Amino acid sequence: MKKKLSYFLVAVLSMGSLVGCGGNATESSGSSDQPAQAANSNSGAEGDVVTIAVGSAAPDTETSHYQQFLLKMKEQVEKETNGTVKIEIHPNGELGGEREMIEAVQLGTLDATITGAGPLGNFAPSSNALDFPFLFNDREHAYKVLDGEIGQSISKELEPTGAKILVWAENGFRNITNNTRPIKKPEDLKGIKIRTQENKVHLDTFKDYGANPTPMAFTELFTSMQQGVVDGEENPLSVIVPNKFFEVQKYMTLSDHFYQAAPFVINTAKFESLTPDQQKALQSAAEAARDFERQFIFDMNEKFIETAKEGGMEILPAEEFDREAFVAASENVYKKYESEYGEVLKRIRETK
Repeated sequence: MKKKLSYFLVAVLSMGSLVGCGGNATESSGSSDQPAQAANSNSGAEGDVVTIAVGSAAPDTETSHYQQFLLKMKEQVEKETNGTVKIEIHPNGELGGEREMIEAVQLGTLDATITGAGPLGNFAPSSNALDFPFLFNDREHAYKVLDGEIGQSISKELEPTGAKILVWAENGFRNITNNTRPIKKPEDLKGIKIRTQENKVHLDTFKDYGANPTPMAFTELFTSMQQGVVDGEENPLSVIVPNKFFEVQKYMTLSDHFYQAAPFVINTAKFESLTPDQQKALQSAAEAARDFERQFIFDMNEKFIETAKEGGMEILPAEEFDREAFVAASENVYKKYESEYGEVLKRIRETK
């Protein structure tokens, strides 16, 4: 409730700043308790300092991949623009859940956000095609899809809503955690109440596995697991470990069942208010941050596993996970959405 109140306060205060101050953004060098500024600012004129307020549901820690993305982006864009563009980071879900922040970016009450791609399907439906189980062969396959024509077409689909995607960063391959039992095969999920993102493909997939999927904002997840509202969840190691889920979850299966990207979404009017040189610098900084963050996750994965073990988690390794059984159990969700996403899924599989 506190998170939602924060989000609405941000919206009200941001709109108020437009009326009372002409929409000029407050300058800041990092994370701030000040409300995010509205995206309709005209401060992209030559000589002005532009602040881009960015929301994230991730923690502001050294092991947080979103935080590392934002710090790298902040460093580079401020250097390339000689300080005329500032990045103001709002981590820890202080501006709301991921879906709330995407909506805020569309409305212009938040300038930008980095978010898991799961909720994006509510605004750019074809992005749901990225969320099918066991779709991507490996990370490199995913990068070719996201950095190529398919990723660009999804961004264009989003643009009529008032937002655009500058780059696709990474969450990574998702893994299952819970407090009930080790998950080796689909039957092990029967009756387990598992939190999923607000994404219809994810929901239907886990229903087919026999679980009781429950969509829930990420900002509510830790407390819900702690209190037993849900039995488990599924996320990449880069989310599970920095958020210390090992404190409230006993079992983790290295299932790699979904690959998930993390789009950096910016309000279109905000981006267009920048000068051409500033736009170019922001795009370049976003691409550099994307590449840095992807490598950061890759380099940290083994350390994340060790940290989870040290935190008391029992880890089921990939070689003990019955991948073939889960792939077979996933066939129904592909059939269900064939008419809706079949063409995009075919293009994804054919991407080399």
